[in-house]
Amino acid sequence: MTDCAAALQNLSPATEAAILAEALPYIQRFHGKTIVVKYGGNAMTDEHLKQCFARDVVLLSLVGMNVVVVHGGGPQIENMLGRIGKKGEFIQGMRVTDAETMEIVEMVLGGHVNKDVVNLINHAGGRAVGLTGKDGQLIRAKKLLLADREKPDDMIDVGQVGDITHVDPSLLRHLKEGGFIPVIAPIGVGKEGETYNINADVVAGKIAEVLKAEKLVLLTNTAGVLDQNGELITGITPQQIDAMVADGSLSGGMLPKIGSALDAARNGVKSVHIIDGRVEHALLLEILTDHGVGTMIRSH
Repeated sequence: MTDCAAALQNLSPATEAAILAEALPYIQRFHGKTIVVKYGGNAMTDEHLKQCFARDVVLLSLVGMNVVVVHGGGPQIENMLGRIGKKGEFIQGMRVTDAETMEIVEMVLGGHVNKDVVNLINHAGGRAVGLTGKDGQLIRAKKLLLADREKPDDMIDVGQVGDITHVDPSLLRHLKEGGFIPVIAPIGVGKEGETYNINADVVAGKIAEVLKAEKLVLLTNTAGVLDQNGELITGITPQQIDAMVADGSLSGGMLPKIGSALDAARNGVKSVHIIDGRVEHALLLEILTDHGVGTMIRSH
């Protein structure tokens, strides 16, 4: 018996029935809709949370939702870099990626992590297929240059980090028609076949836009977007986000997350959620119950 199944034994039959009844309208509303999930943080490294995540994905798929998973792998990359005596460096939440680091990133994300996530979902009863952005030229990219905040006229070169130029959804549509769950590693390909490391939140956001997803859900290691007092903000607007970036409330790895969430909300994704991946069954709580577990990004 899994930890997740064991937890259910503490519920009364009436409670179980009430939970299922509460889920029904959400199942009806989102049946046939596309849900893009960015999978990362503790949910990827804690064994119990990994099992819960996989079961959530399979359940959503079985009740008729088209789930697309985009995964990160920061801790796993750091671990592998440490083995070769290399330390990771970040600028504005983006990993500085020289040629040696890119080899490690591709090996870890496209190999180890991607296949682990695929195996996890399949073991839970799903039909997952692993991809990188190179497969079918799913994600085309060019070199990303970051604006220097201290010298606005200067640009920062962070190496083989990609800026998405095009997403071709045809392969994902074929997988959807076959009833498969795509699991995508955030690696893109350039015009000359060069490999690019792309932030997983950015990839998830762009794929959600292109697929006209009903929801984009970003799992993170916090309760959601927090104010300066550490309190959860359940809903946030672009104006509030701009103010929080200006006063330093939002920084580091939260910047690309917030940026991709906001872009997705402005470009047709109906709702975008940054949720606490440390909570058991966070996906089901967000999608199938009245009790959200994070912050919803509103487009205006």
